[in-house]
Amino acid sequence: MAHSARSTFKRTVTLTAVLTMLGGPLGGPLQAIAQTPVQPAPPAAGPNANPAAPSTPGPMLPAPPTPSPTINPPPPPGPMVSAGPTSIADLAEGLLDAVVNISTSQSVKDQGAGPQPQIQEGSPFQEFFEDFFDGQGNQGGNQKVSSLGSGFVIDPSGYVVTNNHVIEGADDIEVIFPNGTKLKARLVGTDTKTDLSVLKVEPKAPLKAVRFGNSRQMRIGDWVMAIGNPFGLGGSVTLGIISARGRNINAGPYDNFIQTDAAINKGNSGGPLFNMRGEVIGINTAIISPSGGSIGIGFAVPTELAGNIVHQLIEFGETRRGWLGVRIQPVTDDVANSLGLDKARGALVSGVVNGGPIRNGEIKAGDVILTFDGQPVNEMRDLPRIVAESPVSKEVDVLILRDGKQQTVKVTLGRLEDSADEPEDDGEPAKPQEQGENKTPNNGAPNDQKSQAEQAPAATFGMTLAVLDEEKRKSYSIVESVEGVVITAVEPNSPAAQKGLKVGEVVVEVAQDFVENPGDVVKRIAMLKSEGRRNAHVMVSDPSGNLRFVALPLE
Repeated sequence: MAHSARSTFKRTVTLTAVLTMLGGPLGGPLQAIAQTPVQPAPPAAGPNANPAAPSTPGPMLPAPPTPSPTINPPPPPGPMVSAGPTSIADLAEGLLDAVVNISTSQSVKDQGAGPQPQIQEGSPFQEFFEDFFDGQGNQGGNQKVSSLGSGFVIDPSGYVVTNNHVIEGADDIEVIFPNGTKLKARLVGTDTKTDLSVLKVEPKAPLKAVRFGNSRQMRIGDWVMAIGNPFGLGGSVTLGIISARGRNINAGPYDNFIQTDAAINKGNSGGPLFNMRGEVIGINTAIISPSGGSIGIGFAVPTELAGNIVHQLIEFGETRRGWLGVRIQPVTDDVANSLGLDKARGALVSGVVNGGPIRNGEIKAGDVILTFDGQPVNEMRDLPRIVAESPVSKEVDVLILRDGKQQTVKVTLGRLEDSADEPEDDGEPAKPQEQGENKTPNNGAPNDQKSQAEQAPAATFGMTLAVLDEEKRKSYSIVESVEGVVITAVEPNSPAAQKGLKVGEVVVEVAQDFVENPGDVVKRIAMLKSEGRRNAHVMVSDPSGNLRFVALPLE
C-alpha cells in the first residue's frame, strides 16, 4: 500500500467512517440478566392445604386413601448461554504492557503552494510576505509527516509485530511503551502480501511479551479482546466476538481474515486480537466503514497465517513460501458436471509453468486438485494459501481428479520468488507449450497433406472456427507460442457468447485432447455427445497465451 502523504493517525484499511459510541462502562457486565418478579404465595389454610385449591379455605377433609398422582417435573434447562465475561480487567492488566504504539516519520516532497503574490518592490508588506511564503512557492522542498499505529512484543529481547502499512516508507520508526519509554526500532523484515512487518528494539531489560495462540481453534461467537492505539489514544481495550472466519476482502492474495465486532479504529492497525486466555489469535489490520470509525466490522490476520510469516521474517528477514508452479481457475458448476464431480470444489489446473516444480507430468492441465498435503481445497483460493504455508522443498501428497478418477501424486515444492505473479496463477502465466501432453502442433506440414474437410471453417456452439495460420495470427495479434483453432466469429446470445468466448481467442483442447483444426473440434464434440456427456470441457487461450477452461453445454 503506497502512501503519498500520511495523516496524523495511521489508517487501518478503511472505506471512510462513522464513529460510534459504545454505551456502558467497560468494567461492568456486558449484558444484564433479566430478573423475573416473584409473586407472593397465597396464604395456606393449614399444614395439609392443597396449593391448587381455591383461595377460600374449605372444610378439613381426611387424606385420600390412595396416593395423589405424581406431577411431572419441568424439563431440564437447555445449554446455558454465557452473557460474556463479567470483567476482563485482570486479563487486560496482564497484557497492556506488551502492546505498544508505533510512531513513524517520513520525508515527503512538498509540491509547493504555487506562485507567490507579486508585491511591489519597496512595499512595507514585502518582508512579511517573504517570511510567510519562505521562498517555497516556486522552489518546492521536503517536509516531515508523522503517523501512529499499534504493535505488540512477541519476544522479551525486543521483537515487535505490526502491520506493513503502519511503517511503510518510514524514515524513522519509534516504539512507545505504556510507561512512556521510547526506543528506536529497525525494520527486520516485511511481507506486503499479508501486510505484516517485524521490528527490533534494543531494551535495557527484558520486555513483557505475549504469545501466539491457535486461531484455528476459534469459533464464530467466541469472545475476543483488542488492545491498541486508536486515534493516538494508547492502551485502549475493546471487547467483542468473532463474527466470521475465512473472510476474503480482496486485500491480498492470501486473504483469510477473522472478522470481529470488537471496536477497531484508525491507529489500531498492527495491534493484537486476544482470546480469553490472553493469547494473540489475530493482528488487527482492516475495517469497513462509511467514514473511518468502527461500525463493528473489523478484520484481523489470523495467527495460523501470521505465525509462520513472523518466524520467517525473524529468521531470514524475508518470507520463503512454497510454490507449486501451476496456473489455476475456479471450478464452476458447469465444469464440475463436465468432469463428473459431485459438486463444485477444488482448483482446476489450466496450465503448468515451464521449469517449475512439476517436471514429470505429476500434475497436468485439466486436473482438479482436491486436497493438498492432507488439507481439503474447497475452493480455488484455498490452494495458494495452503501451498504458501508449506515449507520449501517439502514432498507432499496431492489428490487430483483426472479423467474422472481420483488419484494421489507426490510433488516436491519449489520456492515462490517475490517477483513471481500473484499466487492465484502460482507463477508465470501458463502457455500452451507448457502443457507437454496430448499435443501434436502443426510442424510446418503443408495444408494440402491434410483433409480439406478438416481444414475448412466450422461452426459449433454459435462460434465459427478456422485454422490458425500466419495471416490470422497476425490479424488477431496471437503470440507464436499459442497453437490450436482460432475463433473468427461469435453469435450473440449463443452458448459460446454466454461462456465469454471472444473473436481472436484460440481453442487449444477439447476434453484434454489437443485440437489442430476445426474438424478436430467437431469430431471431439460429436464423440462427447455419443458418450452421453452433458458438457464439453474446453481449454481456451487468449491472444497473449493465458489459458482458461470453459464448459460448453452439450444438451
